[in-house]
Amino acid sequence: MPTVLFAADPALRDAYLPHLAKAFAEAGLDVHLACEADPAEVDYIVFSPGGTIEDFSPFARTRAVLNLWAGVENIVGNPTLTQTLCRMVDPAMTESMVEWATGHVLRHHLGTDEYVLNQDGVWRHDETRMPKLARERPVTILGFGELGQACARALMSLNFPVTGWSRRQASLAGARCLAGPEGLDEALRGAEVVVLLLPKTPETENVLDSRRLALLARGAFVINPGRGALIDDAALLAALDSGQVAHATLDVFRQEPLPPDHPFWAHPKVTVTPHIAAFTRPATAARVIAENVRRGEAGEPLLHVVDRRAGY
Repeated sequence: MPTVLFAADPALRDAYLPHLAKAFAEAGLDVHLACEADPAEVDYIVFSPGGTIEDFSPFARTRAVLNLWAGVENIVGNPTLTQTLCRMVDPAMTESMVEWATGHVLRHHLGTDEYVLNQDGVWRHDETRMPKLARERPVTILGFGELGQACARALMSLNFPVTGWSRRQASLAGARCLAGPEGLDEALRGAEVVVLLLPKTPETENVLDSRRLALLARGAFVINPGRGALIDDAALLAALDSGQVAHATLDVFRQEPLPPDHPFWAHPKVTVTPHIAAFTRPATAARVIAENVRRGEAGEPLLHVVDRRAGY
């Protein structure tokens, strides 16, 4: 019987333990699920930021550390972590991200804010300001893994032309797929909407800086549900003030919670949402954990294994 140690943030125990027990049973697994265990007897570790383990070296028997979050930047650099590390790819989280990203792309594309926020009795019908159709507004998605491609499919179904960029070459029918440093500038050039879904790594920090913001179509929209460090904050504020960027909708930040005095809060062209684009959901995430334990016990390849060199 494998021992699975729940070493994620203790505040998550009540939410996850019942779902994990159910998921293991549904997978036909007889598992010892514990919150405390002798490291020498632990086969799998369920982990998250704020978890109860800092030193993984005593867990010599452990086959895999299964992270509850999609992001692994808080654990991948731990020098004591020599075990296989798997990130979370939760189908419900993907679904949530698609809804959030598509909703905000449509919000900016349709100019919804102008009407919703200006209910002042003035009839602003102007036939000289005919809105664009979706097929006339190019969208670029930085980060073209599972989340990025899922968002791309939804946007393409609405006729948005989508360019996806990733570190390694990706392929998605109907999308223009670019890769590598040479493809990044081309992906951004002329984009009217940019959605950032990259992981945080040394290579992606400040990927959207002043030079690259200048490549966008003037009056572009920036939507960031990925990681706060992907954007140079000062460069974005300057681009907003100059009109190069018309609006930025930001769900993630370098410091969270976002400090009350941060200029994003008061800027009229910034929408702040409090990291709500895509939650890891216990019921569906538990099934992903159970499937990886099943695979580990059957000697099959694990899902969503982190590339330590790439950092995700």
